[in-house]
Amino acid sequence: MSAELLIPLHVSYIQNLGKSKDDLAYHLTAHLRMNAIYWGLTALCIMGHQDALDREEMIDYVLSCWDEEAGGFGAHPDHDAHLLSTLSAIQILITQNALDRLDVERVVKFILSLQQPSGVFAGDSFGEIDTRFLYCAVNALSLLGRLSDLDVERTVSYIIQCRNFDGGFGSTAGAESHAAQVFVCVAALAILDRLDVVDHDTLAWWLSERQLPNGGLNGRPEKLEDVCYSFWVLSALSILNKVDWIDADKLTAFILSAQDPEQGGIADRPGDMVDVFHTHFGVAGLSILGYPGLIDLDPVYCMPANIIEAKGLKKRWKALQRRPLPVTPVTAT
Repeated sequence: MSAELLIPLHVSYIQNLGKSKDDLAYHLTAHLRMNAIYWGLTALCIMGHQDALDREEMIDYVLSCWDEEAGGFGAHPDHDAHLLSTLSAIQILITQNALDRLDVERVVKFILSLQQPSGVFAGDSFGEIDTRFLYCAVNALSLLGRLSDLDVERTVSYIIQCRNFDGGFGSTAGAESHAAQVFVCVAALAILDRLDVVDHDTLAWWLSERQLPNGGLNGRPEKLEDVCYSFWVLSALSILNKVDWIDADKLTAFILSAQDPEQGGIADRPGDMVDVFHTHFGVAGLSILGYPGLIDLDPVYCMPANIIEAKGLKKRWKALQRRPLPVTPVTAT
């Protein structure tokens, strides 16, 4: 187990991911390709190696995933447009300073077309709903400077319906609280300037209870620890200004213990196979914890903080944190 973050190995691991086109695993993960590029690029940015991947090759790939009929991006060329891959495409283009290559009007139209009468968003034209997709829509519209086009009250109303007695949020109205859903709901509310509907202390208590004796965090009670929750839990705690409610040293040690000390990459937990998803969220969690040498990550947008600040967005949500916020009484759903 390494006591430090193995940055050179992780950079090399991410660089080599796209060179395995003959591997079956490469083709079985085509539905995650756009997301994987975002995960890899963002992890590299946080580690101070933004230029480790070929910029033009990356931009060309993103544009090749454009769904001309829908007006959004798929995860892979010829895949249907989806909010998850559309947000990742926007984040990649912004990080690479190539947003001028985007048809903003058509993307905004695509995003808004997926909002349902209840206020939640479907991920694509096939209709699956989830608070993850709501967050993707809010995040993307904010990054594009088009949040004013959103029906904010309808959107917030649905998030409130997903709030539970324990302070957490579920994937849909009536679903159990889950750390990943807590992140997407709290981050969306931060962007929308509606953190007043969050029971801050109750939620922070629930989130802090996600830490297990080995230092790792789980997503809900009675589940195993997983490195990815280092971001989902910490990001929400960071927005609530309560990161100090968990043991940072024990969590740092847990994340570092999940590294592959030979080939690089981070796994969900020690001894398992590494992947770019957990590599990204492990590094993201360490950034929120203030790990030495890492670039600051914005916990709301899950992008480098300097990029968000340059767009005038970081200052806005940070100001929300400093404002005294009323706590709305929470009732069970």
